[in-house]
Amino acid sequence: MEEKLSQATHENNNYGADDIQVLEGLEAVRKRPGMYIGSTGPKGLHHLVYEVVDNAIDEALAGYCSLITVELLENDVVKVTDNGRGIPVGIQSKTGLPAVTVVFTVLHAGGKFGGSGYKVSGGLHGVGASVVNALSTYLEVEVRDGEHRYYQRFEHGNPVAPLKIIGDTAETGTTVLFKADPEIFREGTSYDYEVLLRRLREQAFLNAGVNILFTDLRDHANVREERLHYEGGIRSFVEHIHQSKNQEVLHDDVIYLSARDGDSTAEVALQYNADFYDVILSFANNIHTTDGGTHETGFKNAMTRVFNDYAHKAKIIKENEKFSGDDVREGLTAIISVKLTDAQFEGQTKAKLGNTEMRTMVDNLVYDGLMTYFEENPAVARTIMEKASTAARAREAAKRARELTRRKSALETASLPGKLADCSERGSEGTEIYIVEGDSAGGSAKQGRDRRFQAILPLWGKMLNVEKARLDRVYGNDKLMPVVTALGTGIGDEFDLTKLRYGKIIVMADADVDGSHIRTLLLTFFFRYMRPLIEEGHVYLAQPPLFKVSRGKKVRYAFSEEERDAYVRELYPDAAENPNVKKEIQRYKGLGEMNPEQLWETTMDPENRTMIQVSMEDAVSADEVFTILMGDKVAPRREFIEKNARYVSNLDI
Repeated sequence: MEEKLSQATHENNNYGADDIQVLEGLEAVRKRPGMYIGSTGPKGLHHLVYEVVDNAIDEALAGYCSLITVELLENDVVKVTDNGRGIPVGIQSKTGLPAVTVVFTVLHAGGKFGGSGYKVSGGLHGVGASVVNALSTYLEVEVRDGEHRYYQRFEHGNPVAPLKIIGDTAETGTTVLFKADPEIFREGTSYDYEVLLRRLREQAFLNAGVNILFTDLRDHANVREERLHYEGGIRSFVEHIHQSKNQEVLHDDVIYLSARDGDSTAEVALQYNADFYDVILSFANNIHTTDGGTHETGFKNAMTRVFNDYAHKAKIIKENEKFSGDDVREGLTAIISVKLTDAQFEGQTKAKLGNTEMRTMVDNLVYDGLMTYFEENPAVARTIMEKASTAARAREAAKRARELTRRKSALETASLPGKLADCSERGSEGTEIYIVEGDSAGGSAKQGRDRRFQAILPLWGKMLNVEKARLDRVYGNDKLMPVVTALGTGIGDEFDLTKLRYGKIIVMADADVDGSHIRTLLLTFFFRYMRPLIEEGHVYLAQPPLFKVSRGKKVRYAFSEEERDAYVRELYPDAAENPNVKKEIQRYKGLGEMNPEQLWETTMDPENRTMIQVSMEDAVSADEVFTILMGDKVAPRREFIEKNARYVSNLDI
């Protein structure tokens, strides 16, 4: 189903077998799957679904499909159905095989490589359908062409039997059913409902009017279903983001701009809120360009120019003053969506758009459109400009505080925090820093560590919640600045990952409510001001044991109640017959209760410790969660907790 369709035009109705063009055979996908789907972890697993759905989306874009259904069946089998034209079933002249067979068995075979197949499409290299097939235990495809129903089954990428007719029908469309291969996806083949829902909702927003029905049938007692249909398109996307975070918007209307140049289109939707952070999501041919690209650059450049030009013209700021890009984007939520032929992406995962013409197109669209909007809506313009002016003043205050901090550090005998116990090795390769809650635990950690590569930085008390504060309040904060100084990277727009002093940043806090709060405050800080630390996998959460079970010289450390009970059964096998046997079980309420040897053995020794690496698969979702949990509004926080409480297994109340 790899063929890709253009936007809503019916000019390509003579879509036949020879429109499927072959570039090369399907080889080595199973040996090197990461080259085609990024990874064989959860991200790559979900990518299989995206590839099949994207093809159905393109059918809808062309105006040939009104409904797409996505179903998660038992054993994590995926079923995607559309009522489009159906993959061509005629014989493809270059291979002598039915076109549908070619699409699923030949790499770089699809309707996007020329001819009268497709002009604008989310796929670039034409590997989607064939790669999904190659990485599945089995895949079944059914095509309906208005006369017959055609069926073919594949196993590990190979046809089990030739394409055959299994019945007659007046309907058209394609159904693809597949089971991801556990030999490839060794971390598991279980799909995350919320991850898929976010992606499908995103597609419905980006393609106004498309109908997507998503159903999770894996648990018969808890069937989940979502119908996704947004006539407002990306305007509805902006509204959804603000509503999901319960953010206060500064103006009622979502500003919407669009332009067309031949086969290329660009549309932008934006709205400002009262918060301090921006959310800018860019897409090219329905693919989320997480690393931005020319369209996003054009948008940002135009935003800064139009703000400065309008503010000078309206005498909101003096002629010698200028808004920075950060000033302009504070509190902004924006969606940028472009569609174009011959899209140039970096790699199959399409993280960054490279087409230079889109920078000019988006730049002109945003500058002209937004300037007109501001002139026609001066009250809204002034409200937004006041927001930018406040941000500019805070930026200047942060600059002064930063310079003061630097001067203070230069006058001190050492630039590193006084409480930091540094390691002897230099450079981020192989070194790690433990950010430890409290002086008591910090003392044990300093004694128990391996001084060669482990540094210890004790923290005390609650730190600033940066979700409710601008950058100027971070500088000079006696809880956060020692962290910034120790890591060496700087923060905000001055952040430089190459200056990171330690390869691993390990947050080690008590396994209680206070410890969880400190971990969350630190993660919020990293997310907002040092995000590459998380994106590049440098941040970890230490997992100290909850229990110590001992009998004589035999000692076991348990990280859960289940593990504790298992160790009790191991060390006290006679307890079943003699309930009066006294069991030595210690519940650790804090890190300070452990001596240096215990802390090293359980939590700091690389050979034995358990750590959680903090990752950020979905920046939009992470931003939403941080805003809800750490922001000012109580109601959305309560709603989030109530909704997710059934997934929580250990509450310390």
